[in-house]
Amino acid sequence: MTSHTVTAAASGTWVLGDLTVNRMGFGAMRLTGSAAFHEGTPSDRGRAIAVLRRAVELGVDHIDTAAFYFSRLRSANELINSALAPYADDLVISTKVGPARDACGRWAESARPDQLRGQVEENLRQLGRDHLDVVNLRVMGQESVSEHFGALSELRDAGLVRHLGISHARPKHLAQAEAIAPVVCVQNRFGIDAPDPKGMLRACAARGIAFVPFFSIAGEGAEAGTVRTEHDAVLAVARAHGASPAQVRLAWILGQGAHVLAIPGTGNPDHLADNVAAGALRLAPEELRLLDSIGRSAA
Repeated sequence: MTSHTVTAAASGTWVLGDLTVNRMGFGAMRLTGSAAFHEGTPSDRGRAIAVLRRAVELGVDHIDTAAFYFSRLRSANELINSALAPYADDLVISTKVGPARDACGRWAESARPDQLRGQVEENLRQLGRDHLDVVNLRVMGQESVSEHFGALSELRDAGLVRHLGISHARPKHLAQAEAIAPVVCVQNRFGIDAPDPKGMLRACAARGIAFVPFFSIAGEGAEAGTVRTEHDAVLAVARAHGASPAQVRLAWILGQGAHVLAIPGTGNPDHLADNVAAGALRLAPEELRLLDSIGRSAA
């Protein structure tokens, strides 16, 4: 599958609140180095900046990041600021709050509701913006998100945040959040071999909310950065289309509904172009069913 002329517009569009974005976006986490952030070799800064600029050239207008995406030498937010500021009017930057890391990169106790403003302001400072387009509350094991989401709703009312979402959430969290303020997206782990046992894909479709999967290419072991042995079905579909397995996985993600947004991340310019090109790959119904069977066996 050729990729050099394909832009993110091929994936179609969705509206986050009042912000229209191409469904093929970009996740900034891997720009910092390994998936474990503070381990491994930090990425090359110049190459990371080139990847971000190329993503925008290819029509990517939705970038996902967070202040806690940093390694020993790299900060995703700082890279985005250096590469893309002053920002294009149509560029939507989504970030996350809730998790916390100390200056050495160790995970710390997650933020209390009264600490979320500080996390929002840190994202604003690092990105060089006066407001954040979308802020996702990363659920950190709590049964209720009402206090945390209420604190973010106050920041939205104050103009620091434009739209709100939730991440790593269950249906009850979505209901709790929606009782407080509009929710424009849900970010959950999901992919061909990472099923959606909580039914959030369908719940979002029913509400007109964007469903934004993470680790949709990497599959099992993504957090540790392990290499996956690819499924025969993915390889077969890839061969049929002259595409890469990663492109097939992204096409399957986008095929799950018009409300599904992809945010694959990479620090490699060639992989970036391939990922964006996956937005033009249309899988036949029988191919989608074949790939669906992988998730059923993994459930």
